[in-house]
Amino acid sequence: MHTVRVWDLPTRLFHWALVACVIGLVVTGNVGGNAMYWHGRLGYAVLTLLLFRLVWGVVGGHWSRFVHFVRGPATVLAYLRGRGRPEHGVGHNPLGALSVLAFLLVLLAQVASGLMADDEIAFTGPLTALVSGDWVAEATRYHKNVGKILLIALIALHLLAIAFYRLARRQTLVGPMLHGDKQLPHPAPSSADDRHTRARALVVLALCAASVYGLVTLAGRLAPMSSFG
Repeated sequence: MHTVRVWDLPTRLFHWALVACVIGLVVTGNVGGNAMYWHGRLGYAVLTLLLFRLVWGVVGGHWSRFVHFVRGPATVLAYLRGRGRPEHGVGHNPLGALSVLAFLLVLLAQVASGLMADDEIAFTGPLTALVSGDWVAEATRYHKNVGKILLIALIALHLLAIAFYRLARRQTLVGPMLHGDKQLPHPAPSSADDRHTRARALVVLALCAASVYGLVTLAGRLAPMSSFG
């Protein structure tokens, strides 16, 4: 057996930080009231994490890069027919890659709609004054209904997939996301996970956080000049 570092520390921290933030968003969104103060800030945190993951998908560890796990339709079909290649069992398999992309897209849409949403009770997104009332209404409707349902459905599918691989295929997906390593019957490239990689991740995270802060701050400054109501 070969021990391979699949998930670098930045990817693992991203994953569990995102889990914590999404749980916090669901809880605060359902509680409402003063909890919406934290709902908004958790939304900013999720946007920061999503931007980080998009960048890390280009400059991160080997198996965290999109080019090494996002596959075309032909590869996905071959995998479904039982003709997967050895490398498909290292990082995200072709189906898992689709799940990752779906999560990123749905979460981005949910955060974007939240930035323009207004529940007229306890929360107003920072971009509401910069778009028309129709946009605010549609964003609010999507955020509270369609987007929420899509996100919950993806979470349920993700948990079912974890259970399926654990019970039917005797593979644990959670362990490697905790300690980073997989035991494989064949050699495979390991993801770089040294102090240089982690320093690069901190720089990327800081830039993403600064971008989100800049977006929110700029929106607040431009809001008084907006002609939309």
